[in-house]
Amino acid sequence: MNDTAHDTTTMMMMGVEDVSIPTGITGTDAGDNITVTAKAIKQVKTVKAENNIPESYGLRLGVKGGGCSGMSYTLGFDPEAREHDLVLEADGVPVFIDTKSMFYLMGMTLDFSDGLMGKGFVFNNPNATKTCGCGSSFSA
Repeated sequence: MNDTAHDTTTMMMMGVEDVSIPTGITGTDAGDNITVTAKAIKQVKTVKAENNIPESYGLRLGVKGGGCSGMSYTLGFDPEAREHDLVLEADGVPVFIDTKSMFYLMGMTLDFSDGLMGKGFVFNNPNATKTCGCGSSFSA
């Protein structure tokens, strides 16, 4: 892992400030960054505050086997990084991703939707070759 793992680049997309997080993996480029939208960051901070989750807890992004398309996304909070995690940062929120999940999440955007079609976190993943109707599982 190189030093860019802890650098955060902010960019403007359609008038919304998003955070593009370099993976810190040698050989990757900006297209492999994990992007967390401003709406998603705001919602993560809201969930932490409403549920009395300590500020020091990090957001865990991951992938596990299962779901109707073969793999499903995981999202939660952990008190600290695990041994083989990549530790990133999005606007002051630690982000923990295990190295196996990173392979599937490179280039992904985490967003939050509160529209008429439903409310929740949305994973926009360019690595997904097939997704299910609910949007919570995929195959690569």
